[in-house]
Amino acid sequence: MSQSLQNAIAQIESTILGKPQQIRFALACLLARGHLLIEDLPGVGKTTLAQVLARTLGLEFQRIQFTSDLLPADILGVSVYERTAATDNGQFKFHPGPIFAQMILADEVNRATPKAQSALLEAMEEQQVTIEGVTRPLPAPFFVIATQNPSFQVGTFPLPESQLDRFLMRIQMGYPDAHSERGLLAGIDRREIVSRLKPQMTAAELLGLQQRVKAVHVSDALLDYVQAILRYSRESGQYQHGLSPRAGLSLLAAARAWALLDERDAVIPEDVQTVLPGVVSHRLHSASEFRKADPDTLARELIKAVALP
Repeated sequence: MSQSLQNAIAQIESTILGKPQQIRFALACLLARGHLLIEDLPGVGKTTLAQVLARTLGLEFQRIQFTSDLLPADILGVSVYERTAATDNGQFKFHPGPIFAQMILADEVNRATPKAQSALLEAMEEQQVTIEGVTRPLPAPFFVIATQNPSFQVGTFPLPESQLDRFLMRIQMGYPDAHSERGLLAGIDRREIVSRLKPQMTAAELLGLQQRVKAVHVSDALLDYVQAILRYSRESGQYQHGLSPRAGLSLLAAARAWALLDERDAVIPEDVQTVLPGVVSHRLHSASEFRKADPDTLARELIKAVALP
C-alpha cells in the first residue's frame, strides 16, 4: 500500500470514529471506479463521510441536495442566451451544473422525483452527460456518493432498478459503538474538524491506484467461483431476479480493490465473500412474498449456498 493511501486511511478513521469497515468499503468502491450508495437514518454520518473522503483524496467536491422540486437542469446545467453589450446580437452559453465535479454527493437522493434521479444515469455509467444534443465529458476521477433515507420515511421516492444497478456498492453506517460515541460527544464539532483536513493524495495518484486495481490478478478458479455465485442467484429460485453480468463485473472489481487494500496482488475467495454483501444487497430480493428477509441476510445466504473452489 502506498504511503499516501495509508495517510488517507489514517486521516479518515481519525475523523469518522468507529467505522473502519465502512471506510474501507467506501475506499474499495472508489478504487474500483464505482459509485457508492449509503442508506441509513439521518444523523449517522453519511454526509460527513462523503465530505471527509473528498477533502482527504484531494478531489473537487459538489453537494446536490435532492428535493421533490429538483429538475434535471439543476444537476446537469443549462444554456442561457447572453446578449453582447456592443451589439444586439448574442448567443447561447452553457452554464455547467454541479455534476461537473470529481466527487458528487447526491444527498437524500430518494427525496427527488424519478425524473430528477434519471439525470444521474448517463453520468454514472459513461462519465459523460448529453445536454441539448451535445455530449460533454465529466472530470476524472468521477465518483458519486448518494445518501438515501429509509423508504418508510415520509416524502421518499423509491429508486428504480436501473438507478440502483449503477451503484457498485451499498453500505449502511449504523450507530457508533459506545466508545466512539463518547468521543463524538466530548470532542470538537465534526464540521470544524472537516474544515481543517488537508489532502493526503492528489487526483493523479488516485487515478494511478485505480489502474493498479485493474492489474490485481484473478485466477481461473476464482472466476469459476464468481460464475457459480451468479448462476446460483439465477437458478435457485430464491430471488426475484438473478444477478446480472454487470453485478459480476462489479463483484470482481470490488474484490480486486479489497485485495489491494490488503496489500496483495491477487484476489482470494475471502475477498469476494467480504465485498459480496455490499455489492449485491441492493440487487437481490426474495422471491417469496411471505419471506421479508433483509438484503444483507439474502447476501449471506448466497455465500453459504455456493461452495468455495
